[in-house]
Amino acid sequence: MDRVRQECGIKKVGHTGTLDPLATGVLVLCIGQATRLSSYISGRSKSYWTRIRLGITTDTLDADGKVTASTDEVPQDPEAVHQVVNRFLGDIEQIPPMYSARKVSGKKLYELAREGKQIARESRPVTIHDLKVVDFDPPDLDLQVICSSGTYIRVLADDIGKALGCGAHVSALRRTAVDDIGLNRCKTLEELEALSEADAVETALIDPNEALASIPGFSLDCEASWRFGNGNAIACDRAEDLDKLYRVLKADGRFLGIGQWVAAEGVLKPVKVFAHSES
Repeated sequence: MDRVRQECGIKKVGHTGTLDPLATGVLVLCIGQATRLSSYISGRSKSYWTRIRLGITTDTLDADGKVTASTDEVPQDPEAVHQVVNRFLGDIEQIPPMYSARKVSGKKLYELAREGKQIARESRPVTIHDLKVVDFDPPDLDLQVICSSGTYIRVLADDIGKALGCGAHVSALRRTAVDDIGLNRCKTLEELEALSEADAVETALIDPNEALASIPGFSLDCEASWRFGNGNAIACDRAEDLDKLYRVLKADGRFLGIGQWVAAEGVLKPVKVFAHSES
């Protein structure tokens, strides 16, 4: 983020989920007022390609750490490996790794780990939506993963290694998408630097309607847009029983903000508003 601030001259920049130091790939940044939308993007599913090295475990659960155990006895049967990997599909529990930015009693776990401390951590539920073996060339196991926000791929690799009885760690990791935002919509830091020199940073921006496409849209007419944009709830005739978030649009399709349908009241209430419509 610091390089984006410096190279593009943008003061307000927020991220939507950090990457491990080892990892490459998609990192969605919100700039200016759009930083108010970061939580709606960071909470979406993430997609990864990862290479897991079987037979070696490390203290950080990836290749940047110190080796804590190793063995030459790694599985060779692809079918047996597939069966173990498939156990991790769906709702699972993960214990956050010590080398992570998660805070316990106000202190980041990696800070404690660097002091040589280990503390008890509670497991947390995550969901592995899709999990495929894309290549198996022992001791390397390549996976494609689509998972809920908050999933640690390093922990997934470690747990798979334990289930296989040989241990494992992440040797390479690439985030390929955040929700529907894939690598094809991204710019490298070098490309952003070139755009900033040409005053063309705007060409790298993603419209909020695209970035939040997985949130259903709700279009308002001109008068309702003006009222919503000024913080007023909008009475609507909708046959919905559950409260629900909507991506609120002006009549011409432009993004106006985030609203929440309140079923008990029959209204769409403003949650985040970015600009009111012209009257």
